Parts: sequence; C-alpha cells; structure tokens
Amino acid sequence: MSAAPLRCIGLMSGTSLDGVDGVIVAWDAQEGGSAAGRVVAHVHQPMPEALRAALLALQTPGSNELHRAQQAGVALARVYAEVVQALLTRSALPASAIAAIGAHGQTVRHLPPGHPALGADEAPYTLQLLAPAGLAERTGIAVVADLRSRDIAAGGQGAPLVPAFHRAAFGTPGQAVAVVNIGGIANATLLRADGTVTGFDTGPGNVLLDGWCQRHTGQPYDADGAWGRQGHPDAALLQALLADPWLARRGPRSTGRDRYHLDWLDTVLRQHPGLRPADVQATLAAFTVETVVQALMHADWGPDGPGSLQRVLVCGGGARNRQLMNGLSERLWPVPVEPTDLHGWPAEQVEAAAFAWLAAQHLRGAAGNVPEVTGATGPRVLGALYPA
Repeated sequence: MSAAPLRCIGLMSGTSLDGVDGVIVAWDAQEGGSAAGRVVAHVHQPMPEALRAALLALQTPGSNELHRAQQAGVALARVYAEVVQALLTRSALPASAIAAIGAHGQTVRHLPPGHPALGADEAPYTLQLLAPAGLAERTGIAVVADLRSRDIAAGGQGAPLVPAFHRAAFGTPGQAVAVVNIGGIANATLLRADGTVTGFDTGPGNVLLDGWCQRHTGQPYDADGAWGRQGHPDAALLQALLADPWLARRGPRSTGRDRYHLDWLDTVLRQHPGLRPADVQATLAAFTVETVVQALMHADWGPDGPGSLQRVLVCGGGARNRQLMNGLSERLWPVPVEPTDLHGWPAEQVEAAAFAWLAAQHLRGAAGNVPEVTGATGPRVLGALYPA
C-alpha cells in the first residue's frame, strides 16, 4: 500500500512586493527529498498597498523601525493566513489535511558573509519579516519559517534556497540544464551533466523594471514588457550598469533590494541625462538579460564549459515578460529558453512550491540547502517549526 501524500503549503512574497503566491503541493514520497508531487491548488493575492508601502519603507533605515517592522510582520501574517484560507477553500481540504506551511516572509535586510555594508567586527545576518506564531494560530497549521538563518549561521549566503528544489524537480541525469528564476532578484541554478549543482543570484530581475515603471506610468509592473518594447536600449547606460562591482563576484553570492533600488539607479542615471523613460526601461530589461547571460557563461559547467548547456528553464514573473524571454532567447541561441510550464511546474508556482518542499524537508529532518550553492559548511535542516 502506498503512503499517503504529504501535503504542504508554500507561501512566497518576493522582492517585487507585488503579492503573495501560495500553493498546496501533495508530495508523492515522504522521504529522500523527491520533488515528485503535484500542485493541488494555487492562489495569488495582490499585496495590500498600505502594507506594500510599509515594507518598502523598511528596506532602508528610518525612525521607529522596530515597532514598524513588528507591525508589518503581523500584517503580512494576516495576508498569508487569507491566502491559506483561499487555498483550503479552492482545494476543498480541511486544515487538518496540511502537514505544514513553509512561509518565507518578506526580506527587508540581507547582509550575508562578505557584504560590503558589514564592518570587520560585524556579524552577517538576514531578516525576513513575519509573525509565524500568529500565522500558525490563525490557520491551525504548523508553520516552518526563518528558513535562511541556519544557512548563514553555517557560513553560507542564506540564498538562493530554491536550487535544492530545482535539482529535485528539474534535474535530468546526463543533461546540463540552467533554471533561472526571475523575480525581483534573479537567480540561477546550474544542474550539471555530472549531477553536481551550483547556483547564485545573478543580479536584478524585475526590481528595477518594476520600480521605474511605477514611477513613470503608475503601473506596478510593465505587463509583458509592452512599455519597454517601445524604447531602445542605450549602450552607454547599459555598460555603466554592468560595471557594478557586485556583478564581477564569482562563487556563492546573493543580493537584494538593499543593493539594487531606484536610488542606486538614479545615481547611475545622473551620468546619462536626457534619456527617455521608455529607453531607460528598455535598457533595464537588457541589463537583466545580460546579467543572467554573463552569469551563465562565466559559471563552472565542468570540463565541457558553457557549451555543454542544453536548456534554460525560466520561472518567476520574468517568464511572463516577452521582452525578457525574447532577449534571453536571442542572447543564448541556439540553446532553447523555455518556461518551466513545459516541464511540469507553472512558472508562477515554482518558488512557492519550493517553500512547500522546504517545509516537507524540515518535517523529514532532511537538508534544504545546497552547500555548493550557498557556501555553507555543510547540509542543514532549515527553518524553525511553530506547531499548530
């Protein structure tokens, strides 16, 4: 008799702050880290504008930060609980059918080892706002949260965490595949033909695109890249953006909105006055594409080098941006660039599914990180459990 599926919920609100994605995933195997499972339900709920503004304000130091951060964490837990209830309603499942919720929370500070903002005597840390005890209380479901801290305590970057799931979901023996997640920040997982895995953040994904679009059009994002396609990339601006020293780092690396934000962009733009807003948007799209491509081309693909790459799978919101997908296809040709939808996991569900998988890994007592990706000293069980 086969074992009953292990159902977990994954909740993700990313750097773009556009909303919360939630999935219920029924895992077919309870041991071994398998990603053989199916999405039972998916819900996307837009981020309330007041909470989005509060979380954005907390990205930089300000007055009364501790109080504001706690209030924002509680408010986010309420939104997460609404998404959980919507998932249960859509799937017609009771709360008792869910083993745990894997909840990422909202990153407002991410200063891993080697971050330039850390002094010589200052410890690295990461901070994801959430009230996990409140989420468990509101839903009646156990919550696995604070998923990055253990990896940082073990000397790692604490990010990206999704490569472990990418390996389980998309790894194919004998094939070299890259999985690129384009959220607010973009990250890449390298699934080498020899079975080894590496991964890293590649740089800004949608964070600058969304911020510039909001500033000039009032829209939270450039749907399908339509506005950006009206402009033309400026070569000088693109080279100035690509000169950012973080992009030259090799090995485990992670970044966030604390580095790439509109103030950073404005500093670069002062040296390139007079550009049309649509041309800046087109340049930012080219910047995202080029940082992904350069990261893939400079990565360690083993003895055969980048020429061994057989396929690039794209997930996250960027997979729905035609300008980004066309740009990646053109720059990486003849390597196919495909949304993960074609491989069993819809692009907008992958990251939330990864946190459902991380919750399942925690319950199994199994590692959720990949030391070769984060730089941690070894595999670690990630997260802290808040019982139902």
